[in-house]
Amino acid sequence: MANAGIDERAAKRPLSPHLTIFRPWLTMAMSMAHRITGVALYAGMALLALYLLGAGFGGFLHALTGWLASGFIGGLIVFLITWAIFHHTLGGVRHALWDRGLYMDPQGRELLAQATLYGGVGLTLLLWVLKSLVG
Repeated sequence: MANAGIDERAAKRPLSPHLTIFRPWLTMAMSMAHRITGVALYAGMALLALYLLGAGFGGFLHALTGWLASGFIGGLIVFLITWAIFHHTLGGVRHALWDRGLYMDPQGRELLAQATLYGGVGLTLLLWVLKSLVG
């Protein structure tokens, strides 16, 4: 009879953890952002391919893709892709460190998550500031 209570509680538990059970934390958010930036980079490369096709065909298509890329929306897309590249790269470095068993403790995981977040933003801003100074 003592085991009956355990079986009832086990039946009410979810079979796998999910977002309604776990409280959100920075490492979880950075993991999701890593996946999202990976998908965004595929979309960015597709846009780059379209831009290069427009340049290759010349004429009206080149003028159209050049106009789209030079506007506010095009600049915003390029800025966000720049951030996605840095964020995704730093996320890959974070995973490479974990693959070697480094920074696996809670403080280390938090440190790497913060480094990924602030490093991606910082490197993006640094690159764009340098670009504005040079160009």
